[in-house]
Amino acid sequence: MREFKRTDRVADQLQQELAVLIQREIKDPRLGMVTVSSVKVSRDLGYADIYITLLGENDAARIDENLKVLRHARGFLRSQIANRIKLRHVPELRFHYDESVVRGQRLSSLIDEAVADDRRRHEDDDEDEVR
Repeated sequence: MREFKRTDRVADQLQQELAVLIQREIKDPRLGMVTVSSVKVSRDLGYADIYITLLGENDAARIDENLKVLRHARGFLRSQIANRIKLRHVPELRFHYDESVVRGQRLSSLIDEAVADDRRRHEDDDEDEVR
């Protein structure tokens, strides 16, 4: 059984708190439906890289706008986290767009296309054998 490192526990707690704070406390109308997909904390707990996704948004301009809003609010978010989590030092927050979801969707669609092509070829081969 693997023991969780402190950085993993802090990352999980940050992810939960940030998800709530972003949804409930940031009132900027430019902010879309943001999901905190993962958080990675440096070994010294100095930095936290927060990876976000946007529901239904693939436009680069909208993604950049949402990242700007979050980066502008990072001081507020850090202060709120300091009130909610007992840490000697709250990590510096760095926001990034998580492209893994988009890549996963793209790969899934490519696999679906390949399977459909394979089925069509298989059906064509079966028809040729019947003739």
